[in-house]
Amino acid sequence: MFEALQYLVLVPYLLAILFIFAYSVSQVGLVVAYWRKKKEVAQPVPALPAKLPVVTVQLPVYNERYVIERLIDAVAAFKYPQELLEIQLLDDSTDDTVEIIARQVAHYRAQGYNMHHIRRSDRTGFKAGALAHGLTLARGEFVAIFDADFVPLPEFLQKTLPYFTDPKVGVVQTRWGHLNEDYSLITRMQAFGLDAHFTIEQVGRNAGGHFINFNGTAGIWRKATITDAGGWSADTLTEDLDLSYRAQQRGWRFVYLEGLVSPAELPVTMPAVKSQQYRWTKGAAECTRKNLPAVWKDPALSFSTKWYASFHLLNSSIFIATLATALLSVPMLALRLGWGWLTFFQASLIIMGIFYWTAFRRRGGTFGEFVVTFPTFLAIMLGLSLHNAVAVTEGYLGRKTPFIRTPKFNVKQRSDRWQSNAYNARKIPPLTWVEWGLVLYFLGGLVLGIATQNYSALGFHLVLVLGFGFIAYYSVRHSRIKA
Repeated sequence: MFEALQYLVLVPYLLAILFIFAYSVSQVGLVVAYWRKKKEVAQPVPALPAKLPVVTVQLPVYNERYVIERLIDAVAAFKYPQELLEIQLLDDSTDDTVEIIARQVAHYRAQGYNMHHIRRSDRTGFKAGALAHGLTLARGEFVAIFDADFVPLPEFLQKTLPYFTDPKVGVVQTRWGHLNEDYSLITRMQAFGLDAHFTIEQVGRNAGGHFINFNGTAGIWRKATITDAGGWSADTLTEDLDLSYRAQQRGWRFVYLEGLVSPAELPVTMPAVKSQQYRWTKGAAECTRKNLPAVWKDPALSFSTKWYASFHLLNSSIFIATLATALLSVPMLALRLGWGWLTFFQASLIIMGIFYWTAFRRRGGTFGEFVVTFPTFLAIMLGLSLHNAVAVTEGYLGRKTPFIRTPKFNVKQRSDRWQSNAYNARKIPPLTWVEWGLVLYFLGGLVLGIATQNYSALGFHLVLVLGFGFIAYYSVRHSRIKA
């Protein structure tokens, strides 16, 4: 009986550890591809075509009273002929955002801008539905898309359109910047993680000729690519990732521009971070169900492309493996099982350290800063593992939920206030109390390790206590703000 219980704990534990290790190996492959790309002689940037095309800029909006004016102003400032620029405000709002947009559109139309305020009778399909509806009305050969939290640069079109002189290019994606990275520890950790994606993952996959993804915003599509790939679909929460895979399987090439930054505002509250994480992680799981079988059945794709596509789509599954590793680590202690698995876990940590250090150094960070930032980031990601694992599991099980947009606050400086924002969460989610329970659970693991003089998991359990404590504390604190 005791032996059976040991195997019941050890087998899933080792499976989780091995998945984390395999994922880490794929990430170090992207680091290698990234550095190879950096050593290559830079190719000259193509010139703008002599005859400029008509471009449609789509701005999908839902209740964005605090940031919509700055977005419209930024797009209106594009350095592009007015007669060739069409701007669509795809407005599904239900609050005073509607009136704000109407005023802005009237203002710019009076100046000769081809700007349209497009309203639907309902939010069918959410963002994907709005984009698809706008596309039926768009007259542009190319379609740029920006979410409400972005402030694109005036030269965006001038620097992205030249790459479409290659008729096989279907998308040009730019790197996200951060308007409020230094606002708080929460924003700094988000920036740290996003920079790794936009530095190593996007460049590495693109350099290796593997699939990358349009990031939902700050990019521009060839309209024909969207149509050829089957159009926007609302059957996943990450319509951008879904369409990206369908388009690349149709043979369209994606271009990623690391050097062109599109600044955006990071979420500043824990409920907003969780809302965004939920959508991204669940949507990725839904896209895995939908797209991964087709990738492996495609005879035109190389094994390496299928390998990297697998871990790209399975990216959010790391939270299930991480949570399993954490939860089972306490029974591992109690049952006095061997700790040889630590070799794989430690190797994974080293590999991920290399991955994030490469991105951090590229962004100008010092090693001293990294030594503090990386463990902090790991703790917070571990703290989010329960929330994200639930989202991923729902995605794999096919449980459908509505598209919940991440609230924007127009917060850039440390002195900016968000507490009176109408979009603040006012209710503490039930899962937060489970996170508090896990703080106690891993405190128990600490006590057990000390009592049995088995210190192998002491550091791991300490990080888990701090990570879940951080997430649970700010989930409560940021949900109890008075209106």
